[in-house]
Amino acid sequence: EVQLVESGGGSVQAEGSLRLSCAASGYIFNNHCMGWFRQAPGKEREGVAVISTGSDNTNYVDSVKGRFTISRDNAKNTPYLQMNSLQAEDTAMYYCAAGGAISLRVGAYNYWGQGTQVTVS
Repeated sequence: EVQLVESGGGSVQAEGSLRLSCAASGYIFNNHCMGWFRQAPGKEREGVAVISTGSDNTNYVDSVKGRFTISRDNAKNTPYLQMNSLQAEDTAMYYCAAGGAISLRVGAYNYWGQGTQVTVS
């Protein structure tokens, strides 16, 4: 059974930082691109950051460039999202996902976690 379990969310003041983690199991982690997505109330889910299997390629949505950094530790089956200079508009449920292509599109990902809430005030 594939499992993706996010952690690290919480409430933070503007300009603060959070680091999200995602414990992955039940599939070959090293063979999958990993992505972080978010969904705010009343909005569609959007791709935030994605990383290739070997960490040599990353991509970010424009609104987080220079503030967020995606990384992965293949030995620990864990991707991370370091979020700095958080703003109120970053408030959302954040999801990690595993897929076969490095893409910010929701449809490119096969496996999804349940999400972790990030609230910036």
